[in-house]
Amino acid sequence: MCAVTLVLGGAASGKSVFAEGLIAAGFGSRWENATYLATASAGDGEMTDKIRRHRARRGAHWITVEEPLDLAGAMMRQDGPARPILVDCLTLWLSNAMLAERDIDAETARLAAALKGLASPAVLVANEVGLSIVPDNALARAFRNSAGRLNQTIAAIADRVYFVAAGLPLTLKD
Repeated sequence: MCAVTLVLGGAASGKSVFAEGLIAAGFGSRWENATYLATASAGDGEMTDKIRRHRARRGAHWITVEEPLDLAGAMMRQDGPARPILVDCLTLWLSNAMLAERDIDAETARLAAALKGLASPAVLVANEVGLSIVPDNALARAFRNSAGRLNQTIAAIADRVYFVAAGLPLTLKD
């Protein structure tokens, strides 16, 4: 399994299921040691339901760590050569960081540095939000642009990058 893998895709594209499958395929029976770093916060009923569905689908094999802001720190705390880490998702983490008025460039640099120093193989999931129309407001445009820069930064570090659409992966970098 690659040291760092990035899985991009649109909303409900199948990227999380694909990313989970990469961990399972890469580690066989040892994937029960995998850490699922969840960045979502249940801010409303729809998100609460989505989190519930994701947990039910994953089952009990994963060590779930919920961390909406300190992603780099959480990854370093879970690090270990036989402990794969799945981050789902970078886009929600970015949203959380923006809402908390964090310095996005500094947080991205901190995350990149953490990834470069991990002993654990890591699979990171992110939405590709730049394929639609240009947003009509400054906040949405800032988010789209920050997400694009974040994805580029992680893709540059990653050994492998996939784009998932309709549940089908396309290899962008290998």
